[in-house]
Amino acid sequence: MKLKLIIGTRSSKLALWQAEHVKGLILACHPELEIEIKHISTKGDEIIDVSLDKFDDKGIFTKEIENELLRGTIDLAVHSLKDLQTELPYGLKLGAVPKRHRSEDVLIARKAGIGINDLKKNAIIATGAVRRTAQLLHCRPDLKIEDIRGNVNTRIDKFLKSDWDGLVLAAAGVERLGLEQYISSFIPTDIVLPAVGQGALGIEIRENDYYTEEILKSINHEVTLIAVTAERAFLKALGGGCKTPIAALGTVIGNELNLAGMAASVDGKDVIRKNLTENINSPEKSGEKLASEFE
Repeated sequence: MKLKLIIGTRSSKLALWQAEHVKGLILACHPELEIEIKHISTKGDEIIDVSLDKFDDKGIFTKEIENELLRGTIDLAVHSLKDLQTELPYGLKLGAVPKRHRSEDVLIARKAGIGINDLKKNAIIATGAVRRTAQLLHCRPDLKIEDIRGNVNTRIDKFLKSDWDGLVLAAAGVERLGLEQYISSFIPTDIVLPAVGQGALGIEIRENDYYTEEILKSINHEVTLIAVTAERAFLKALGGGCKTPIAALGTVIGNELNLAGMAASVDGKDVIRKNLTENINSPEKSGEKLASEFE
């Protein structure tokens, strides 16, 4: 029996935290295993001066890792689920989704307690996501948006050295790195709906690797999987990626799945938001059904 697994991951502090987190979850259930973490550089890591919406490749943070997975040099890949394309390469599948962290975005401003509506007129806000840009401008058309790339630590450092009024990041990344002291406020999801899969981790494996698949069953969180399956189906049906302002958030309460979806123009002038509530049994169909209301 194989007693060693190799996890593939990007090398940023957040990616390594995520890989170590998954390693810890696995070892808590399978202490007999030896687990190695392999650092892999991706196109998205190497090209840091270009806005994400300028990339044609949907797998800019995953492709190189997936290639190693297909070659068998790693056994599983740990991704931020929002980076993982909805159509995986042939031969790969989603093996597990651990319990989700907070899904909201946060505002990092100059004072604690500052919210989006507290910012001065014509405030400058930094973000690297067209999804955030569209929704922020819809709420506050006067805002000036500054494009920003880089990992969480780099973005916060750039903000602190700038004359910008705010920076928007995912709560999960900021909290996972222990940087909560910089959070001024959590942005309500009725103002900015999060990216599909935000706050969740996606563990990718080879389709025929039943050994690893069986191990990962112990760390899969079914409620999270239901929610993100609906979100990803919504995104896939609309054909969106990092170039298109699309957002979704699934919430499971008992046997019901509530799914909120958003699509917008980049300038935020046109924003459509819809919700549906369905039984949890068919999350993929729920995502597709909500997407059909946007056509």
